[in-house]
Amino acid sequence: MEYLLFFILGALISVLSGFFGIGGGFILTPFLMLIGYAPIEAITTSLLFTIGSSVSGIIGHIKYKNIQWKQGLILGVSGIAATQVAHPFVVFLERNHMDEWAIPFMYVILLSYFSIQMLRQGSVHSKSEAVPSALTSLIKMIAIGFFAGFVSTSMGVGGGFIMVPLTVAFLRFMPKKAVGTSLFAVLMIVTAGFFTYSSSVSINYAVGLVLLAGGLLGSQFGAKLTNIFLNREITLLLGCLYVSTLVSVILKAFHLNVMGLIVVSLFLFFFFITSLMRLRKHRVELREN
Repeated sequence: MEYLLFFILGALISVLSGFFGIGGGFILTPFLMLIGYAPIEAITTSLLFTIGSSVSGIIGHIKYKNIQWKQGLILGVSGIAATQVAHPFVVFLERNHMDEWAIPFMYVILLSYFSIQMLRQGSVHSKSEAVPSALTSLIKMIAIGFFAGFVSTSMGVGGGFIMVPLTVAFLRFMPKKAVGTSLFAVLMIVTAGFFTYSSSVSINYAVGLVLLAGGLLGSQFGAKLTNIFLNREITLLLGCLYVSTLVSVILKAFHLNVMGLIVVSLFLFFFFITSLMRLRKHRVELREN
């Protein structure tokens, strides 16, 4: 029964991964900490899961031509370099018994910022396409990739939850392109991060593989959903996801773990009900046309 629940959890999170381009780790890591995993074990398990969900999501986004390969490669390579800096930082936190508060604190700061960014951008229609050929854009890509890679390895996330809003804000990517390109970069980052951690951290591989199996199931469905939502709607939903995860992390800090799980569950319920209704409407429109 426990493995079945982890399989379902992996599938649900991977739908969000394919839809938002976030890899899924930034939801899974705090969830695992909510149910009692040590931060460094939650980080390593999430990185393993994100490898699978990213691969599946990429396959789905290739079909819809949402991946800008050159830009994704630059973001990914920059992120890989950052993983080698972040790992010693996390080990330092753990050895000095600072990880229990430092990692959740970083979540709160970053989620607060990106919640505001996504909700603000989601209220404005954007028709700009990415123009990443200038030197300034190259520098921005390297900086975004490095920052996302550092946060990915420090917090057990794919880096996509940072990369998507930053590429939209600073590189003028349309949200759907940002999602697909982010997943490609995230795959490179989390693979490097996982192998860096796995050499020194012991995790429950059975749980990790069950999560991964569920992840392979859901990401392509999430990628398909991006085709029936507007860019502005994706941005607004991502902002709401950030807010719900932020609230859950804050509640955990006050030892209200159950309340944190309820908050995340409410967002998941809202997202999946909305998606199913939109998918049904889309199919009806296709039949009528």
